[in-house]
Amino acid sequence: MPVSINPESKSRAVNREVLSELIKLHGKTSLGGKLPAYDGRKSLYTAGSLPFESEEFSVTLVDPEKKDKEKAEREYKITIRIAGRTDLYHLQQFLKGRQRDMPQETIQVLDVVLRESPSWNYVTVSRSFFSTTFGHRGDIGEGLECWRGYYQSLRPTQMGLSLNIDISATSFFKPVTVVQFVLEFLNLRDTSRPLTDRDRVKIKKALRGVRVETNHQEDQIRRYKITGITPVPMSQLIFPVDERGTRMSVVQYFMQRYKYNLQYTSWPCLQSGSDARPVYLPMEACKIVEGQRYSKKLNDKQVTNILRATCQRPQQREQSIREFTLYNKYAEDKFAQEFGINVCSDLVSVPARVLPPPMLRYHDSGKEKTCAPSVGQWNMINKKMINGGIIDNWACVSFSRMRPEEVHRFCCDLIQMCNMTGMSVNPRPLVDNRSASPNHIENALRDVYRRTTEMLGKQGHEKQLQLLIVILPEVSGSYGKIKKVCETDLGIVSQCCLPRHAARPNKQYLENVALKINVKVGGRNTVLERAFVRNGIPFVSEVPTIIFGADVTHPPPGEDSASSIAAVVASMDWPEITKYRGLVSAQPHRQEIIEDLFSVTKDPQRGNVNGGMIRELLIAFRRKTGQRPERILFYRDGVSEGQFSHVLLHEMDAIRKACASLEEGYMPPVTFVVVQKRHHTRLFPEVHGRRDMTDKSGNILPGTVVDLMICHPTEFDFYLCSHAGIQGTSRPTHYHVLYDENHFTADALQSLTNNLCYTYARCTRAVSVVPPAYYAHLAAFRARYYVEGDSSDGGSTPGSSGQAAIAREGPVEVRQLPKIKDNVKDVMFYC
Repeated sequence: MPVSINPESKSRAVNREVLSELIKLHGKTSLGGKLPAYDGRKSLYTAGSLPFESEEFSVTLVDPEKKDKEKAEREYKITIRIAGRTDLYHLQQFLKGRQRDMPQETIQVLDVVLRESPSWNYVTVSRSFFSTTFGHRGDIGEGLECWRGYYQSLRPTQMGLSLNIDISATSFFKPVTVVQFVLEFLNLRDTSRPLTDRDRVKIKKALRGVRVETNHQEDQIRRYKITGITPVPMSQLIFPVDERGTRMSVVQYFMQRYKYNLQYTSWPCLQSGSDARPVYLPMEACKIVEGQRYSKKLNDKQVTNILRATCQRPQQREQSIREFTLYNKYAEDKFAQEFGINVCSDLVSVPARVLPPPMLRYHDSGKEKTCAPSVGQWNMINKKMINGGIIDNWACVSFSRMRPEEVHRFCCDLIQMCNMTGMSVNPRPLVDNRSASPNHIENALRDVYRRTTEMLGKQGHEKQLQLLIVILPEVSGSYGKIKKVCETDLGIVSQCCLPRHAARPNKQYLENVALKINVKVGGRNTVLERAFVRNGIPFVSEVPTIIFGADVTHPPPGEDSASSIAAVVASMDWPEITKYRGLVSAQPHRQEIIEDLFSVTKDPQRGNVNGGMIRELLIAFRRKTGQRPERILFYRDGVSEGQFSHVLLHEMDAIRKACASLEEGYMPPVTFVVVQKRHHTRLFPEVHGRRDMTDKSGNILPGTVVDLMICHPTEFDFYLCSHAGIQGTSRPTHYHVLYDENHFTADALQSLTNNLCYTYARCTRAVSVVPPAYYAHLAAFRARYYVEGDSSDGGSTPGSSGQAAIAREGPVEVRQLPKIKDNVKDVMFYC
């Protein structure tokens, strides 16, 4: 039933308080003795009918923080009217497979019922609940802390309705004074110095929308929402204090009115209210209200700290989930009882299979050599890349504080590793190693490009520099600028390295960098063994097959003007699927459907001109292999369940049009698979510690696939844990087949997907997400640097595992990406 509350409040907590008061006053009589479940916004649900079609109620809430009784009391009008009745019959038919459309509204009602009790007791963030009672709150730096909690969602499965529960953690503002927050957030020690304009903007972005409570009046606490920060320091801030126009500084006002001597007079004030009627709040007189989530992007150090605080081995995580389930006492939940819902308190046991790993092909002394991975990993000992790249000319530029001899030694070690692993690299750089200041990155890169181009010109070569090794500055923030200049301006393939690794490189680090360099210059590291592919996965080798990966990356919260970026990659080396060409495109803010899969533009001379990423990649495949694709497999990352039909409809239509634009009647069969990594289904071994069931980390074995009981009641989906665990609990990837014209059997698609996970170029491990989707994700993030600069270190890290460490006033014009140079686009530059 729709609920309207007047005066309207955006706070779910206030809305719940109003409804709670209503139930106390009128529940037994006016609501027919029903106990309603409320979503905190606009909808109310009851088990059975209410004794009216529409009714208005009045309740009065008292604000305990206000002394004046008249001001403390506030009257609310609540209007409830019957909008409809939800029938469980359609849900039962859907769960039995007799009805195709999922009754989303019915499931939502039951989900709201099971969320009612925890919504009163804990801080709610989306589908998760957090509280300091769930364990130690961990300091993650810069004025933030992490709280533990749990995720809860009701899902339709082959078993019926299932309650998905998982442990969760997220970042909150520490309940400290605003002064202390600023000191931690900006890492300041000297409080007497004024804040710089840059610091002021950072604080404004961090604190906008945060609720604070004042502490300068002992007998009264008032709460405000921060809307901004004053442009001038508090000592210069003067405002009218009465209707006669008397003006006074904030410092004078607090001394005269409250006998409060302000200390941080060189800092700006917080501002609440509107610009027309501002309320100025000295930072030292305000404390951040507890329980406010920090929703903006965390930096790398904070992410590391939150992962360290919450990382649990499978046995610990399973125990935590059991404890949360017992703690919530679903059997005693009065709302569940009211609606006749019974929740089993134990985890469900599901059947699983472990798929065998594929055989991989390398070279050994010029001969082909097969390799059998063990528990999801292997090594390069006595093996050479199947197609080693040839680099005749390369150069190195260092923006670090490393000494020239250290840079020289690192380059020698890296080139030696490249040659040992199967590449053919000239041991001498084209020009001497160059050192440059981090303040002159663009000039240094252009200078290297100019010098190497001149050198090659003198030698009579039309070629250009094939590889630029870049040692990054010690201070982060340059990676994005380097990639943008190299890839979109100069047309140089680059390999960035962090100075802390380059100064003391170990063998594993050098090997990982060599793997990346090889694919960046057009080589291939390994391929699936031909005989294995031919016998085990007929899908790929029978007819020319192209495998796409696609993803959309959205700007972080708060970046309302930034475009979303779509990336599509496609395999180019049939029948051995390892080399992927990548394309990127900007599109409207937070739009999930990929806009530039196919496009038609009008040209004054040529008329309608067909374009788009799918078409360009199909043409490139034919150019590389000499054949047109006769089958298409499309792995689409980043789509939520609510968007399935929308994305499928538009993107399948674009694929169809792209094919038809190449040749009349060209309509290869398409299999469209959504790849989901952000979900809360966890798989645990039935018996912890048994080596035949777990890897070294205690996780389920790589290749474990589940396609029964916990999957969709009628559709084609499965969970695949293709990778070995490292730390914490492995997250299986959920693959959901939305459309399948190739008529895959479950075994065939599961085996193909699992085998592809062993072909990821950057490491000698099976990865958790099928590589084309992984590569699309990398390409999309690379393109974000082209428009946003950089906020992270970038560069290669040692022991890389291949593991992958989301209100505007009107439409914002999409800022187009700079074009990637063709020679860069031809190789896997995003690796």
